[in-house]
Amino acid sequence: MPPSRFRPRRGKAAVTTQAPKPRLQVREIVSEYSVGTLKESTSHDLFELRQVVSVNGRKVQSSENARHALSLGIRSPDDRVRKRMLEDFAKHGLVDIATDYGLILLAFTKRGQENMSIAAGGEEQVGADTAAVLTWSQKSSDAGALVFTGKQASRRLLQGRLLVRKSDGLPLRIEAWTERTDGKHTSREDATVEYTVSAHGFLTPASVVHRHVIDGALITENLYRYEPFKMFSADAEIKFTELPDKTPPDKK
Repeated sequence: MPPSRFRPRRGKAAVTTQAPKPRLQVREIVSEYSVGTLKESTSHDLFELRQVVSVNGRKVQSSENARHALSLGIRSPDDRVRKRMLEDFAKHGLVDIATDYGLILLAFTKRGQENMSIAAGGEEQVGADTAAVLTWSQKSSDAGALVFTGKQASRRLLQGRLLVRKSDGLPLRIEAWTERTDGKHTSREDATVEYTVSAHGFLTPASVVHRHVIDGALITENLYRYEPFKMFSADAEIKFTELPDKTPPDKK
């Protein structure tokens, strides 16, 4: 946040008076999260949907109501429902929200790779795994990240690195960034997505770190952490599929 209004003193006091520094504002948001297609979408692309449950420990709505709202969002005919959800985040104090980074792996389908330039970038360690590094850049912003800055929404052309486990090609991490110069200022969106295999056996995002930087100064940092994913259908009554308990019984 910008510093509060500063009025310098006159005389000798002005020598020792320092302008206040920018203020740090922290928000902890818990939300229900889902992935789905919009009802009348011709592309059938997947989108991220969120419903806020609590803000800084203060309950906003129940998890059941949030899940029901998500099911309605998935059946919505257009993209306005997603913008309303992001505006809901802004109402709770979050700004410079970026979305769809958790789904960025879908950009690397066979069709998506036709919109990319990809090259080998050596090897790195990701935890205990040796990873092959691939550098990539998009040729069109149509599949780029959807970024909301204030009331403005835009698609950003992305580039970055894809790190896959060398032994079997399993994606471990995707790094993505984009820069844009507007007048005298340069803004940069930077994101790192970490992946894990869920208990259901498919790859899911474990975390996303997103940073909004202007002229080299960090303005916003969003840290997304995901709980284990569950599966449900977009019915009026959402029922999660439960995984069987594989814990062996206690031996007496």
